[in-house]
Amino acid sequence: MKLISWNVNGLRAVVKKDFYEVVANLAPDVLCLQETKAQDEEVAKALAPLKDYEIFSNSAHKKGYSGTAIATTSSPLSVQTGMGHAEHDSEGRLQCADYGDFYLVNVYVPNSGQALDRLDYRKKWDADFLAYLMGLEKKKPLIVCGDFNVAHRPVDLKNDKSNYNKTAGYTQVEIDGMDNFIQAGFTDSWRSLHPEEVAYTFWSYRFKARERNTGWRIDYFLISDALLKKVKSATIHTDIMGSDHCPIGLEIEL
Repeated sequence: MKLISWNVNGLRAVVKKDFYEVVANLAPDVLCLQETKAQDEEVAKALAPLKDYEIFSNSAHKKGYSGTAIATTSSPLSVQTGMGHAEHDSEGRLQCADYGDFYLVNVYVPNSGQALDRLDYRKKWDADFLAYLMGLEKKKPLIVCGDFNVAHRPVDLKNDKSNYNKTAGYTQVEIDGMDNFIQAGFTDSWRSLHPEEVAYTFWSYRFKARERNTGWRIDYFLISDALLKKVKSATIHTDIMGSDHCPIGLEIEL
């Protein structure tokens, strides 16, 4: 099974670029999108040209904000939205598709804010999200993908020292949150296969960051350790444009 995860930073904008061609070339069995910034009917319209895919979306109550979507060639047994916490579930950040042998969770983790004004909320989100994942894993293994809004290690961002505890996505609170996922039995699939490689998945639109490769690796496929031996490849498609994030991929034998 080939899975692709991509924060598109506005689905209605990205489909005006080379989006359909990118999807055709990557040919995923499942495509997980984050930050769609669109309501359910707008997602359905934007993804309608993907004729071979069934579409599921979870939109934020606030229009033009957040949102996730799954496009899949094989029908899941069910797709649930949210983690069951009212304070978290109004922003369309979470989908869980049941594929029988495993759960696929598509997530867009909240950003801690430019002034770190949402850092306390982010800490609670991470704790509640981990508890939600652990509840699911009692039933079957997980593949969790999306924009986690954290660079886990110094190798995962260009300027680690100048950003540490100053910039959203690289505070100790957020790093601890990712540590907790790993310690709970989830593996960062790309890093497990590429232990020393420097590669990024996000570049700010400012200061020619992508041109200079001043980036961050904040998009992940975390998988239950039980599935680790079935992973065939993990990829970061840095050459694909259209968003301030690039797609990431996972191939797994299921």
